[in-house]
Amino acid sequence: MSDNKNSRVIISHQPFDLTALNQEVQSSQGENGASVIFTGCVRVSDEESGLTGMTLEHYPGMTESLLEDILSQAVTRWKLTRVLVAHRVGHLTPGETIVFVGTCALHRKEAFEAAEFIMDYLKNQATFWKKEHYSTESNKSDNWVDAKQTDLDTMKRWQD
Repeated sequence: MSDNKNSRVIISHQPFDLTALNQEVQSSQGENGASVIFTGCVRVSDEESGLTGMTLEHYPGMTESLLEDILSQAVTRWKLTRVLVAHRVGHLTPGETIVFVGTCALHRKEAFEAAEFIMDYLKNQATFWKKEHYSTESNKSDNWVDAKQTDLDTMKRWQD
């Protein structure tokens, strides 16, 4: 975990208290004109039929450092007044929260764009690895999740 006045990174094996995270990122003395909150959860759809959970791994120390750098870039680029990123690691089951991103800025456009930028970075370049666990009547399997081309393509919009 890291802290500074405007940003905070949390990497945790424990479930998040979303109410507490919302309150922390949105606390204000009037400097926040807009807040954007994003949460991502383990989902099960037709694509993930039989998914029983996933394991998220990371590279301790490196992951926090890289996230601090991307948050610093977001604070500078969009003049954020506050940003908080919390990311789970370890074993998660369907419905559990994987990630929380909260951005605050003077205006909504900056808060929305910064949140998208951070999520695109997390999906594509952060040092997290996902292994999905499946179980059907006849088979159990584990699959490492590869980057999707559509996710990689979204990163191009942030290049200067």
